[in-house]
Amino acid sequence: MNAQQLTLAVSTVIFALRADGEGTAASLRIPLVRRIRGPFEGRWALPGGPVEARENLSAAAARSLRETTALEPNYLEQLYAFGDVDRSPDQRVVSVVYWALVRSEQADIATEGENVRWFSADELPELAFDHNLIVDYALWRLRTKMEYSRIAHAFLGETFTLAELRQVHEAVLRKALDPANFRRQIEASKAVIATEQQLTGGRHRPPRLYRYNASVELTDNGPLGRP
Repeated sequence: MNAQQLTLAVSTVIFALRADGEGTAASLRIPLVRRIRGPFEGRWALPGGPVEARENLSAAAARSLRETTALEPNYLEQLYAFGDVDRSPDQRVVSVVYWALVRSEQADIATEGENVRWFSADELPELAFDHNLIVDYALWRLRTKMEYSRIAHAFLGETFTLAELRQVHEAVLRKALDPANFRRQIEASKAVIATEQQLTGGRHRPPRLYRYNASVELTDNGPLGRP
């Protein structure tokens, strides 16, 4: 490896809630791309690639997503920089990692095929480079932010039921939440506002739709009672 040569790259961890089939609960999933050249040819990896000379980092992350998965997420945030000297066997690579959250209907239009596939975020194969470590870090960050921020909004539409909001928290945190306690905590936080609309089409009494309260900034003492 030439110690003087350094490549700056971007990678993106894309989270979506997707079900295996009709009637199954949604779980947290990420798209991976199969490498078609060395190093690690044939192994799955995060979408990404080198940053072009006249390109800023966020533009490079968005471009690589479009080119590999056709996804254009609304939520794209810089996560961390990974730069261990030996993370790539043939060159010195520093990767600035972004993470993105997309709604299920957005994920449904993503390119899928022999070299692009969705995987359970908690049950990944051995990935290229240090991408397993990157996904683990992104999962930790997502689950931490779920406790005190409005990040669940990125998985939902502009309006949603409290049951839908709770299901997002349950899928991401991988634990059941008591519906009554969740409702009390969310309503007490003032983070959501009840609308005059109701969800229609069900067999039972239609639930009320809510939206996020843009005037409330949640802190670490957020709606799920984080100490």
